[in-house]
Amino acid sequence: MVSLEAVTEPVWLGEGPHWDHREQVLYFVSIFDKSIHRYDPATGKHTRAVLSDMPGFVIPVEGKPNHFVVGLKLRIVEVEWDGKDGGAKEIRTLAEVDQDNPNNRFNDAKADPRGRLFAGTMGHEYEPGKFSLKKGNLYRMDPDGSVRKLVEGVNISNGLCWDLKEKAFYYADSFEYDVRRYDYDVETGEISNPRFVFNYAKHGLKGIVDGMTIDTEGNLWIANFDGHQVLKVDPREGKLLQKIQIPALQVTSCTFGGPTFEDLYVTSACMNRGTEQPPPCGSTFRLRGLGVRGQENVNVKLN
Repeated sequence: MVSLEAVTEPVWLGEGPHWDHREQVLYFVSIFDKSIHRYDPATGKHTRAVLSDMPGFVIPVEGKPNHFVVGLKLRIVEVEWDGKDGGAKEIRTLAEVDQDNPNNRFNDAKADPRGRLFAGTMGHEYEPGKFSLKKGNLYRMDPDGSVRKLVEGVNISNGLCWDLKEKAFYYADSFEYDVRRYDYDVETGEISNPRFVFNYAKHGLKGIVDGMTIDTEGNLWIANFDGHQVLKVDPREGKLLQKIQIPALQVTSCTFGGPTFEDLYVTSACMNRGTEQPPPCGSTFRLRGLGVRGQENVNVKLN
């Protein structure tokens, strides 16, 4: 039987959950609160640190305890944080992107199976729910710090997960209401041959595609923003396998965690876009009893 509980206090725009298997803790961001967060299920403690700008993601650096790669507005920054309430220290700027569209910001990122950072941007939200369209891009930052643009003309970058067995990279531009599949070369990090594999309208779904993760069976778990739910999808067949209701309208992302990767952590937001979003909206939720296991999140590698 599936169980669900809110495990953190609400935040404004929770996003980018990353389970650190070594520490057995969850990291995530609250973009508009300009903060990075840590949740320790062993103690139930939820801590945070406020940064200088909006963080689109927070991912630990491989081999450097208390060091993270954070997307601050349009900069990729190495940050030092001890996980306690208070401040975090910016160590260095690794890269800057989208200088021709300075109102853009990072929105979602993950490390691929070799520790390369895939990070996407989105256009400016000039009114609640209204965005500058086709201004974002998807980038890859290699361990040597070099950055390459992989996809351009994106509305809102989201998703990002890999299936090595299928040699696939899954990605979403939220306003396409669809999930893309790219061929993926793990040796080079190159992606090619994009095609759509799961369409919201064909399944009668409302809302947009937000963050997602993948289980060991190759099925996607997709946050359905403005849909009150997480979706389990078979991207090979384009099938909707399961809907799981979440007590928050604005479901933003999800990742597997816990000692055996059987817990699904789901972030959410409580943005007022004309309607109040009372608690537990904005909380991070933990789902148990799903009967599947996720794949380990990869930390970013830096030379």
